[in-house]
Amino acid sequence: MKIAVGCDHGAVEFKQALIQLLQELGHQPEDLGTYGTESVDYPDFAARVGRAVASGETDLGLLFCRTGVGMAIAANKIPGVRAVVCSDPYSARMSREHNDANVLCLGADIVGPGVAQEIIRTWLAASFSGGRHERRVNKIKALEEGTAG
Repeated sequence: MKIAVGCDHGAVEFKQALIQLLQELGHQPEDLGTYGTESVDYPDFAARVGRAVASGETDLGLLFCRTGVGMAIAANKIPGVRAVVCSDPYSARMSREHNDANVLCLGADIVGPGVAQEIIRTWLAASFSGGRHERRVNKIKALEEGTAG
């Protein structure tokens, strides 16, 4: 899979280690920045990754900051993005199976590298279950389009 990856200045080393994991797993990470520890604005990188995913340029996206929260808020403003913050493998799996999440946000200050690797492995191995969950994801899409209330 082609996976867009982005971070802010608080998670550069974290991102680099996880890009290496993606490569080891046979995926094609596309590093959309940032690349240094100079202060940057996380919404810029959330937008880059979100747009890559929503346009179909990449299959999925990963975003990292200190908590993952700001990245998820910003990424979810991009139509077509269903970004989640996870700090455990179970939530990661459920986000794919039940919510068809396409962007995973992790907090470098919340989960250590080992847990982050486990979360990412689990998230990438899971897939959308469809069925009753498809109806619910379609309702999310309708909210996004302004056609549901």
